[in-house]
Amino acid sequence: MTYFIDRRPNAKHKSAVNRQRFLERYRKHIKRSVEEAVNRRSITDMERGEKISIPAKDISEPVFQHGPGGARNIVSPGNKEFVAGDKIRRPSGQGGGSGAGEGGASNQGEGVDEFAFTLSREEFLEFVFDGLELPHLQRKPLKSLEEVKMVRAGLSRDGVPSRISITRSMREAYARRIAMRAPIKRALKEAQEALEAEERKDPVLRNPARITELKAEIERLEKRIAGVPFIDTYDLRYHQLSAQPQPSNQAVMFCVMDVSGSMTQNHKDIAKRFFLLLYLFLEKHYKKVELVFVRHHTAAREVSEEEFFYSRETGGTIVSSALNLVNKIIEKRYPVGQWNLYVAQASDGDNWDDDSNICRDLLVKQLMPQLQYYAYVEITPHDHQSLWQEYESVVKEFPERFAMRQIVEAGDIYPVFRELFKRRLSQSQ
Repeated sequence: MTYFIDRRPNAKHKSAVNRQRFLERYRKHIKRSVEEAVNRRSITDMERGEKISIPAKDISEPVFQHGPGGARNIVSPGNKEFVAGDKIRRPSGQGGGSGAGEGGASNQGEGVDEFAFTLSREEFLEFVFDGLELPHLQRKPLKSLEEVKMVRAGLSRDGVPSRISITRSMREAYARRIAMRAPIKRALKEAQEALEAEERKDPVLRNPARITELKAEIERLEKRIAGVPFIDTYDLRYHQLSAQPQPSNQAVMFCVMDVSGSMTQNHKDIAKRFFLLLYLFLEKHYKKVELVFVRHHTAAREVSEEEFFYSRETGGTIVSSALNLVNKIIEKRYPVGQWNLYVAQASDGDNWDDDSNICRDLLVKQLMPQLQYYAYVEITPHDHQSLWQEYESVVKEFPERFAMRQIVEAGDIYPVFRELFKRRLSQSQ
């Protein structure tokens, strides 16, 4: 006989559903607070949670309650102003508050209470990246590597407890009990009818031995029926899983950052914050996205994540060196037929004049026909230089897949990021 013992502990977060409803209801307030938090945070604390405050007037709800009703003739003990029979004037305010408004004491008689709560890291990032996606992400048919998805493939009598089918197991147990009890119940019914017929006979004609025998048989059959187990190992059914090949939506993001001498420390900090937002976005929403980090001045190098964000190497500016390196890496490691290719570039726009034309030709003739999307941010408070002007011609050639924005100060990072990676209504699938 098989016994099932439920040892699952009670859920720790019993109010999780209510919390999700609350977050959805006040999404507008929370998103505004999250945007403000992103703009004032440093690079190192970008992915922690956030404390959110909502004005009390925005979360107040109507409350119905029974009033005292009837006429009330009450004079409180110690009252020196009123006597029995006097009528008390209605207060002139809009409510029965404390006289200082909803927010407590102030010399103007006004105030606002705030309801504060803390968003977890996951909730914070969910609001930060709400409505964003990688543009034009396609499913690529893989030749050498297959992405598989585990799908249910029927039922089996063998399996692990975590995959047991409770519904099917109970159905099998019920069917088995019916099948095993049916002949016993028929024999029991026959024995009961025979006992009733024997007991209806005249006392002279009754057979006591026969009655004793029938009662013993009935008792034996009832025990047999009660002995049929509620569930047996034979009844258990388990879900079977099989690997089903799937087209892959794997992608690679090239992060290209200008670290030349014209990039001041403030420019580099803004570029790092932009790329950190991009890194967190990809990490949260996509499982099959690789990142390639490229730093460049007069020469370009593929570097590690740590070196990309913290290295102090600098020099002149030749942007085409980075574009050439990206093109070589694509040819060597990321076949176009198997990967979605993206590039995000951050620069102050300074470049050798002759090199900007080369950058345009590289993009139009070699890179853009392979890429799903190219995002360029220029970090400068000044007028645009030759690189921006050449990139404008690339936008005309590829208006849907090449985007460029200017960042003047740190407060522009998050709005620009949302513009570059906002969800498109019509995606190429």
